[in-house]
Amino acid sequence: MIQYSKKVIEHFNNPRNMGEIKDPDGVGKVGNPICGDVMKVFIKVKDNKIADIKFKTLGCAAAIASSSMLTELAKGKTIKEALKITRMDIVKALGGLPEPKIHCSVLAQDALREAIKDYLSKKRSG
Repeated sequence: MIQYSKKVIEHFNNPRNMGEIKDPDGVGKVGNPICGDVMKVFIKVKDNKIADIKFKTLGCAAAIASSSMLTELAKGKTIKEALKITRMDIVKALGGLPEPKIHCSVLAQDALREAIKDYLSKKRSG
């Protein structure tokens, strides 16, 4: 049986920033075909900072906890700082993840990067 840290269980039971942002500045959607987890991250950017961030995740406890923790780590950060958030930052903040579940934190990191990429491409074309 997979053992999760108290922090993972807490974020799974009470996820932060879950939901959708109406009219987001950027959206990132990623999925892992192996485990079936799908993550969507929505960001609102103000003065080059992530003013608001929300997520919708279809997945296991680790995927939901990783998404939740990611939003806490990214909120208030500049775009440049947010791009520096790594999967290990997410894993550490969660008090660790079981080895078979590390890929969930990678999904969260990728979803944020996709949302930022989406925001930057809209900004350039707009």
